[in-house]
Amino acid sequence: MKLKNYMETAVQNGLDELLKTREDVCKCSRCRLDIIAYTLNNLPAKYVVTDKGHTYTRVAEMTQQFNADVVVALTRAIRRVAKKPRH
Repeated sequence: MKLKNYMETAVQNGLDELLKTREDVCKCSRCRLDIIAYTLNNLPAKYVVTDKGHTYTRVAEMTQQFNADVVVALTRAIRRVAKKPRH
């Protein structure tokens, strides 16, 4: 297994879900990457290098607080990028 920031996966999956309900937000690749980058810069990294670490992180992801933190950070990022898209 390679070194991986598991938070990237959680943020990308969360963004996909949130953007399904948002028609007022640009969904181009530039805006998506800006939202992901802004979000990841405001959440703690969750690095894993082993299958055991990956499993532990997946279990932690199932907590309500983890999901709430990701959604709050994503919502802030979406608002920020929607106000000033860089294209």
